[in-house]
Amino acid sequence: MNAPTIRPTAVGSVPVSRWLPAALAGVAGCLFLVMATSPPAVAGLPPFLDTPIDNGYGGPASLEAWLFALAPVIATAFGLCLLRWWPYLLAASALMAVPDLMFEWSPNADYPWALALLPSAGYALALIALLACAQGLIRGAAGWAAAIAALTLGSRLVGSAMTDSYRWVLSSDNPASCHTALLIVGLVGLAPAVWSHRRGDTAAAGPAHTWSWLRVRLIVAGTLAASVSIPLSFLTTQGIADALGVSWDAVTRHGFAQTAVVGVLTLVTVALLAAVAGIWPLGGAMTAAVAQVAVIPPIILTVTALNNDDPLRWFAALAGAVLGAVVAGSKWRVPLAATFAVLAALALFIAYGATTGDPEKLADQRVVIPSILILVLSAAAGGAVVGATTPMLAARGALPAVLGPLAGTLAIGGLQTIQVTYLTDGESEPSILNSAQHLTTSAALLLVAGAAIGGLGFAQLLSTRRADRKHAEQIRREAATAERDRLGRSIHDGVLQVLALVQRQGAELGAQGTELAALAGEQEVALRGLLASEASSGAGAGTGARGGGDAAEDLRAPLQALANPAVEVATPAHAVELPAGVAAEVVAAVRAALDNVNKHAGPDARAWILLEDEPDGVRVTVRDDGVGFPPQRPAEAAEAGRLGITQSMRGRITDCGGTTTIESRPGEGTEVEFWVPRASRSRR
Repeated sequence: MNAPTIRPTAVGSVPVSRWLPAALAGVAGCLFLVMATSPPAVAGLPPFLDTPIDNGYGGPASLEAWLFALAPVIATAFGLCLLRWWPYLLAASALMAVPDLMFEWSPNADYPWALALLPSAGYALALIALLACAQGLIRGAAGWAAAIAALTLGSRLVGSAMTDSYRWVLSSDNPASCHTALLIVGLVGLAPAVWSHRRGDTAAAGPAHTWSWLRVRLIVAGTLAASVSIPLSFLTTQGIADALGVSWDAVTRHGFAQTAVVGVLTLVTVALLAAVAGIWPLGGAMTAAVAQVAVIPPIILTVTALNNDDPLRWFAALAGAVLGAVVAGSKWRVPLAATFAVLAALALFIAYGATTGDPEKLADQRVVIPSILILVLSAAAGGAVVGATTPMLAARGALPAVLGPLAGTLAIGGLQTIQVTYLTDGESEPSILNSAQHLTTSAALLLVAGAAIGGLGFAQLLSTRRADRKHAEQIRREAATAERDRLGRSIHDGVLQVLALVQRQGAELGAQGTELAALAGEQEVALRGLLASEASSGAGAGTGARGGGDAAEDLRAPLQALANPAVEVATPAHAVELPAGVAAEVVAAVRAALDNVNKHAGPDARAWILLEDEPDGVRVTVRDDGVGFPPQRPAEAAEAGRLGITQSMRGRITDCGGTTTIESRPGEGTEVEFWVPRASRSRR
């Protein structure tokens, strides 16, 4: 079962005031991700670039460890359930970063350990909220939506590149001032969105914004993906050895194999969860994950090579992130993203060949220009590929879950698994640049990511064209049905009434009249059957314009013309005006009701027509004192092909935007009430 889709809308068709606050909030929210991924200093790699490795301890060993493991999972589930409140979630995530600021300003102070739970939970919440912001923008500003999704990756790369680079900004090694400034600027940029969406942003939840199975399965899949690391943490070294049928020493000597086992289990589990969410979430998550896995090794290499070249390192990462967002925000995002992926792959192949298979020379020799080019192209390619998936996923309400926990956890599993390819003579190098030694692997993955985004774009094009054809066919069928109904009413008011009259009175003309009456009866039955068959099958085509102008017409005169000794008409003293086309339809419906009185109410039945002028519409009541009929009679008549009530009365009034009420009981007469709104106009 596929999720309902919404179609992206051009920015020019939506007022700026509708999308600008959300766009500013998206950019401001990216500053929170920069804060979360730019610690003052680390011993190895920045947190976003580091590869999570199983510690082999057999799961969380204490209450604190359990809480640290569960905090991001709870935040992810909370965010996925409350997507429409993304401005408040983003503000909450910013406030959750305050404990880190406190530690940075006063590292020697004594703080409750529980405060350390908030930053990791806030990071997960900020990512979900930013993607929900992008999903809400897809209807009014698809380019901004894709750009913000691209920046969710680019901003984290920028934060990682800013590590140890605060001196050139602040003339100080303390990042607290810079992080405080980022927090304040982010909150200021978020304020307009909080105000404009103070009642929530329903578009952020996607087309399945109600609690349907389509939305529930995305929430479940995303939450379970975020929690995959918890059960896998119980997989000890001895457990892996027992499962593989080898000794504990063998697994210990080859730690990369143990890490790869955990990575494969992560990939398989999350891929199954993404498949449960749907085919589009699976394709989008795999594409985004491959792109992230591909760009991390070259970025590790170039960030290390530019370690002593601030602000070049930070500026190159920022330029790559912005370039990726611009590509994602363009109309040609899919082919451009594939192109940048190919360009980045070619750059890596060239770097590998130019260093004679030893890319670590770029870092050892501090080669600046090639490192900047690789960093810019890699960051741009990763962001562009991630952003290009946005319209496809957001249109199905899957963006936060897919590009958040699903793609993120798949990337972690991919990083763990791919370590088995980073070997020299069967062993891994004891260096943080080990992955960078194998740039050809990243280049191949970039080519895969480019092909994948191209395939997704082509599939989306086919899906859009198919939806357009279905929409056009639906419009054609509705137009054909309306035309059949219009012709059916005309036939009922003309040909069928004449045939019925001949059938009733033909016997009075003698033998030839009796034969004529029988023939008329046969033709009436055949014609009614033809009308019923056409109405039920939906066959036929063609459209027609119904007559009737927009000029006002007094409804009193044509109704008063219906008066006769058996029909009394009561109207207001003042004019009761309706558009001419609507007035004609109302009079025709009243004629049809009087015809039913003549045919079914009995020879002595009398009828009364009452015209009422109401503030918001016009009401016409036709009442008789005839024999009446059971309540189920109209439905039985429609099934038998007698469409007088359905077409000549209800159909006409419904087309005018009004309602028809029929009340009758055997022996108590019949009352038919037509109500038409004052501003109604005939459909064309």
